[in-house]
Amino acid sequence: MTPQSPDVHVQPAGLLGDPLADALRRAGCVFAEDEAALLRQHASVADELDELVERRIAGEPLEHLLGWVEFGDLRLRVGPGVFVPRQRSLLLAQEAVRAAGERTDPVVLEAFCGVAPIASVVAASVSGARVHAADIAADALVHARRNLPDDAQIHHGTGFDAVPESLAGHVDVIAAVPPYVPDHAFGLLAPEARDHEPRRALTGGVDGLDHVDTLVDAAQTWLSDTGTLLIEMNVAQFDAVAAGDGRRAFDIDAVAGDDGQTVVARFRRWLPGRGVRFRERPAAG
Repeated sequence: MTPQSPDVHVQPAGLLGDPLADALRRAGCVFAEDEAALLRQHASVADELDELVERRIAGEPLEHLLGWVEFGDLRLRVGPGVFVPRQRSLLLAQEAVRAAGERTDPVVLEAFCGVAPIASVVAASVSGARVHAADIAADALVHARRNLPDDAQIHHGTGFDAVPESLAGHVDVIAAVPPYVPDHAFGLLAPEARDHEPRRALTGGVDGLDHVDTLVDAAQTWLSDTGTLLIEMNVAQFDAVAAGDGRRAFDIDAVAGDDGQTVVARFRRWLPGRGVRFRERPAAG
């Protein structure tokens, strides 16, 4: 929940209560004690702590204040003004690792990468993976460079425009969290996202599928003969995406997230005998 903005005077934690946590709780922070502890750890002096708390109470995302977000087993660098990876995207990361792990020395591309959470998980999990990440946001790519190993390649541009042509037909896994919120739903987003993340990282046209459709169409050029395209989207969008023009080149299914709202749509080169289908998220282990 996004906090509101009461005045607060920050004091050290005491035996009978924590004024800082109390102030955060009054402002609407659900995990006030945890946030208070993190802010204390991050601040080097009392004045800095006062400033951080005031900014948090005013609604700034905790991750922007700390400069990092926990994403699975990784701590990823983020910063003010960039899209913060969501925990629901761990499902996409899991599917990308699964698909890449079935190949030897796979070429993996995270499109619309932001700070490159999916590429970072693949790089940390799949031995021999040749990792690429692409995004139009130069400020996000600064963090992506810090999150990825030195041998990962980063490309600045829209969609596939900045990806080297030498990769055409050779990418084994493309994974993406493109902007997929319908334009009309922007006002329904949490203020933390609406006020502190770039709109272009959130919305995707009238039905939210402008970038999704572009990805699916372009993937036919970039994927290898046995390649897989993985896209996070809302469950309500999947049927329209699967039924779109040009989808016959793919075997399509979807992996459902635990939140009941998110799916990872999976597009694989079509094989005879397969059709469009939907499967539940596989059991852990």
